[in-house]
Amino acid sequence: MHAYRTHTCGELKKQDVGAQVRVSGWVHRVRDHGGLLFIDVRDHYGLTQCVIEPENAEFAKAEAARAEWVVRVDGRVDARSGDTVNTNLPTGEVEVRIASLEVLSQAPELPLPVFGEPDYPEDIRLTYRFLDLRRETLHANIMKRADIIASIRRRMTDGGFFEFQTPILTASSPEGARDFLVPSRMHPGKFYALPQAPQQFKQLVMIAGFDRYFQIAPCFRDEDARADRSPGEFYQLDIEMSFVEQEDVFNAVEPVLRGLFEEFGGGHPVTQGFPRIPYWRSMRLYGCDKPDLRNPIEMSDASHHFRGSGFKIFASLLDKHDKGREWFDNAEVWAIPAKGGGSRAFCDRMNSWAQGEGQPGLGYIFFREGEGAGPIAKNLGETVTQQLRQELDLHDGDAVFFVAGVPKDFAEFAARARVKIGEDLELTATDRFEFCWIVDFPMFEWDEEEKKVEFSHNPFSMPQGGLEALETKDPLEILAWQYDIVCNGVELSSGAIRNHLPEIMNKAFEIAGYDRAVLEEKFGGMLRALTFGAPPHGGIAPGIDRIVMLLCGTENIREVTMFPMNQQAEDLLMGAPGEVSARQLRELHVRLNLPASEKE
Repeated sequence: MHAYRTHTCGELKKQDVGAQVRVSGWVHRVRDHGGLLFIDVRDHYGLTQCVIEPENAEFAKAEAARAEWVVRVDGRVDARSGDTVNTNLPTGEVEVRIASLEVLSQAPELPLPVFGEPDYPEDIRLTYRFLDLRRETLHANIMKRADIIASIRRRMTDGGFFEFQTPILTASSPEGARDFLVPSRMHPGKFYALPQAPQQFKQLVMIAGFDRYFQIAPCFRDEDARADRSPGEFYQLDIEMSFVEQEDVFNAVEPVLRGLFEEFGGGHPVTQGFPRIPYWRSMRLYGCDKPDLRNPIEMSDASHHFRGSGFKIFASLLDKHDKGREWFDNAEVWAIPAKGGGSRAFCDRMNSWAQGEGQPGLGYIFFREGEGAGPIAKNLGETVTQQLRQELDLHDGDAVFFVAGVPKDFAEFAARARVKIGEDLELTATDRFEFCWIVDFPMFEWDEEEKKVEFSHNPFSMPQGGLEALETKDPLEILAWQYDIVCNGVELSSGAIRNHLPEIMNKAFEIAGYDRAVLEEKFGGMLRALTFGAPPHGGIAPGIDRIVMLLCGTENIREVTMFPMNQQAEDLLMGAPGEVSARQLRELHVRLNLPASEKE
């Protein structure tokens, strides 16, 4: 017989009745049922109920066992009686009658329970993460993550992609978030950086003549934590393809994500054909570039109803701010329809919520008995109010809320108001996965503070129209072959068709105010590679952590990450970041220059 087990704790079934078996695992729970002692033994695979009688010579050992001790049990598999069968367990039809029990290791009183799912402070959970990971939900999330990544690899390979690894120690990036720097012992005063993403490397893979690359890539960024973003490190499905246009990337990525969410999404419907929504249309309809399409609310420009109207607050605002370079800089009034929100109580709650968000309020009209009610309706007059109602297809029992000002200043708040209304009125579906592509991002934007044109997002994207557009069009009208993929309001990734021509890169950076010397200094390696025959190429990099988070139905990325840091970017389990010895610093030729508060 094997030293520790003949079967796992999730393996025994009714057909094993009568067999002599050995199982090993953790004591999940001990229950004394007036003479009989039940011990639930748990391992990675499941849980087996074991039972022992007082007359058994091993009873004293069993009685002494405590939660999370590791034990080995030998015994006979018995069938449970009909009223004791546990249909919630794969092993619920049987139990092991203990013949012998050996304690393999003991555990002191636990700092947090493993049995059950009580809510415990995060610092305790992260300090004792090895215990936290024994809990059923978190353990299942991590295993689901492993299955998801295995499925991604299969799907990418089946799609003709090849997995390559790119360096972890690389050069510091001049753009994006802060780098994590690694001092070089062999080259005093010089530093490596951990990659924020394999962006330049994967483009170089294409320039090197490979065609379809992917990697489950670790990425490192020294930035603050959020619920949907781990501090320090994360993983992404890094993809790059040669000789492709935007639609080719979409056609390669959509089946992978659609199939993945159908496989692991619990049977919830998944978007079949991902809609393409231009960036500016998304901003107008949803107030953001990562819309949750489960929410049916679409916002609209209602400025024409208020310009010169009796509602002087909005009317004067529209006249005052009408001088911006783009529509986003000119004053507008946006309408947010709220089907089923037509009560003064709901409208007042939304107004109070807006004030809690730092806004002066949230104007509204609600409809009852064929008329509009509220201060705005009174000032607009019945004719304009009815025009609004018809335009927005509103009826008695519905409402409409208004946000006014310069869209670039209020769009984010309007987006949050749309989400709030959709959730509070239960308009937003909760049982589906809605995907979309956001496309046609602007190549450049106006920096009001610096009074200059700047890159809107990714300076290495191919401008729509190529060099001709850069030379002949207003920079603020140029769009980029750049795209995001969004699911249920979560941005999974940005991507782009890359700029593979040096002359276009030179011109794009010139428009953004960078001279050739700066381009050579900061991006010389990539620029040099492009001069040696680069194919048209493009890619994307969906975030693994966010995909798993969506499929596990959690809003906190730490619930799907095995050993996460806390919000302060500290690893409470391993004690990182930590101090190093003076000898280590000398070997690295590093001298500390700490802030005064840390020297004391």
